[in-house]
Amino acid sequence: MLNEVKATVLIVDDQPANIHVLANLLSSEYRILTATRAEKALILAGREPAPDLILLDVLMPDMDGYELCYRLKEDARTRHIPVIFVTALDHDVNEEKGFNLGAADYISKPFNPAIVRARVRNHINYKLKADQLERISLQDSLTELPNRRHFDQTLAEEWSRLSRHVPSCLSLLMIDVDCFKSYNDHYGHGAGDVILRRVAQVLKGSIARPSDFVARYGGEEFVALLPDTDAQGARHVGECMVAAVRDLMIPHEYSGVSSCLTVSVGVATHAAPAPLPSAEALKQAADQALYRAKSHGRDRVME
Repeated sequence: MLNEVKATVLIVDDQPANIHVLANLLSSEYRILTATRAEKALILAGREPAPDLILLDVLMPDMDGYELCYRLKEDARTRHIPVIFVTALDHDVNEEKGFNLGAADYISKPFNPAIVRARVRNHINYKLKADQLERISLQDSLTELPNRRHFDQTLAEEWSRLSRHVPSCLSLLMIDVDCFKSYNDHYGHGAGDVILRRVAQVLKGSIARPSDFVARYGGEEFVALLPDTDAQGARHVGECMVAAVRDLMIPHEYSGVSSCLTVSVGVATHAAPAPLPSAEALKQAADQALYRAKSHGRDRVME
């Protein structure tokens, strides 16, 4: 396919001649990044999109390949990238050390071009298939939004980040489709699926920043995570979501709230370094705010 995006290989070696040889072997099939120092390699590996494979020299002057591999595997952003050690060392103890650190394979110097290409191809294929399975496991099949598992992972990551960057804040919105059971009962489950997909799209369209996150939480409930957003900003996003769903003008004659489909939104915000015991407590606060929104007539935002 002409528009197929090439996988990316990061080659890390302090000897430019070795980089040149490997790049020449692989550049027709892959996008190549290079680094002659470990610190630069860490920077390149941590960028988005991340490399699909790292070819890593064992012997380097500033930080050896084993230490670099250890640091890559300790970082959540880079631990999923397969690492192939490139080495002239030919001892089982060195290979064992590398595999124990999480390396995927070894390539020996001097290079055998056929073996280099085959091993790189195999590990990239494994990586791309694993990435595809991971994407599927984190996506809600009906709405194509991130699913509950993906939300839980993202909340944990943002909560961890919140503790490292002070002052900062994190807002969480719980969003529920009002009177959804009666919609399903009277219009049918197929129609219910259709409106969930439509609601999902307008909720997603109500956020503007790449860091903002909307997911399907379960059933007719959705959730939004807004890093670096205070209570006022989160409430504004919630109001936009309520208005956007209302503007869909989806008839709901059995709502008890409105003649059209509506949603209720609960908002909770945590501003560090103020004490809050856990991310679960933030989630519970948003859920309680959602309960108040529904108790006060639905089709509204409450904190």
